[in-house]
Amino acid sequence: MLDMKFLRMNPEAVKENIRKKFQEEKLELVDQVIELDEECRAAKTRCDYLRSQRNTISKQIGKLMAQGKREEAEETKSQVTAMARELQELEEKTTRLNEEIRKRMLVIPNIIDPSVPIGRDDSENVELEKFGEPKVPDYPVPYHVDIMESLLGIDLDSARKTSGNGFYYLKGDVARLHSAILSYARDFMIDKGFEYYVPPFMIRSGVVDGVMSFAEMENMMYKIEGEDLYLIGTSEHAMIGKFIDTILDESELPQALTSYSPCFRKEVGAHGIEERGVYRIHQFEKQEMVVVCKPEESMEWFDKLWHHSVEFFRTLDIPVRTIECCSGDLADLKVKSVDVEAWSPRQQKYFEVGSCTNMGDAQARRLGLRVRRKEGANYIPHTLNNTVVAPPRMLIAFLENNLQEDGSVRVPEALRPYMGGKEVLCPKTGK
Repeated sequence: MLDMKFLRMNPEAVKENIRKKFQEEKLELVDQVIELDEECRAAKTRCDYLRSQRNTISKQIGKLMAQGKREEAEETKSQVTAMARELQELEEKTTRLNEEIRKRMLVIPNIIDPSVPIGRDDSENVELEKFGEPKVPDYPVPYHVDIMESLLGIDLDSARKTSGNGFYYLKGDVARLHSAILSYARDFMIDKGFEYYVPPFMIRSGVVDGVMSFAEMENMMYKIEGEDLYLIGTSEHAMIGKFIDTILDESELPQALTSYSPCFRKEVGAHGIEERGVYRIHQFEKQEMVVVCKPEESMEWFDKLWHHSVEFFRTLDIPVRTIECCSGDLADLKVKSVDVEAWSPRQQKYFEVGSCTNMGDAQARRLGLRVRRKEGANYIPHTLNNTVVAPPRMLIAFLENNLQEDGSVRVPEALRPYMGGKEVLCPKTGK
């Protein structure tokens, strides 16, 4: 959510930002907010005047009564009563106006960083850099589910019976590999100086409103019937949400946190749910990075975060590249975003395995998060988030890039301590 003062002073800049995001239907919201804001401020000014006059006149009533001027005192009382009635009406009006203003402000997109490429959708995203050499072996690379089944590591049929499409049972070496990757990711981030968290897996609607747009919520989140609770789609939601209505001392910044959680997503949209596969699913687990920092440090942290993801994947011998998201592909709260994509030898292309985002002050402003300076006024910090790893999607890249000609899967050195020292996972006979 934008700063009201900024919108009031820079309406054309806000409109130009909307145009850059190809959301022309929202242009009228800027004029509506300005009109409502003027009406609201006029009402507040009148309220202040009435309160001042009411207090002044109220003091006169006692004096008039003491002087025996009962008739004048009664007339003065009627003036105070009329002022109180008008004041109540104006206060109710300002409450309604503030609600209308907030409703519109919540859907006006955040101001994107000047470095963001302008484009309509993800087809116009820009490749930044490649890390590691993408290879295509001279032997066939099976579909990821076939690799898992050769290791007796997945059961999709049973999951369809219990839960439907978009769910899975992992078992044996693949289940252990899944847990090992998450444990390694946890320790990798702790070694980078991040504090480890396991957050709540459900959050209230007030937190949902603070961390994401309504459109994202509708497409992603599961609502608990009869409760003011939603299942989280990523631990970022709960981790940023923990700061709701909080004032931090500046000495407490930056907050560099890493969190584990299961994630639950509707996955509503064009991509849909795969019937056979674990790329787009309703339930998965994830290790996340979250940072709360001074505004002037957020771009430095942004670069640090996506570099951490690249380094993590490279320690597992997975080639990756970074993609700069264009203006039209940025969700409304985002200032700047870079996707990390892993190489798929089978498809001979890259696919998304994580996303690093600078949210600017949008989430903090919505949540009421402030920072107290030693001297000077409080300010709103910036928040950032980034995926460390999200298996089982990441397992696709892992299995394809570490698959050997005989069907076995090599375990990179960094992961072996978490796999009981195993150096290779061998296909099993039978099912």
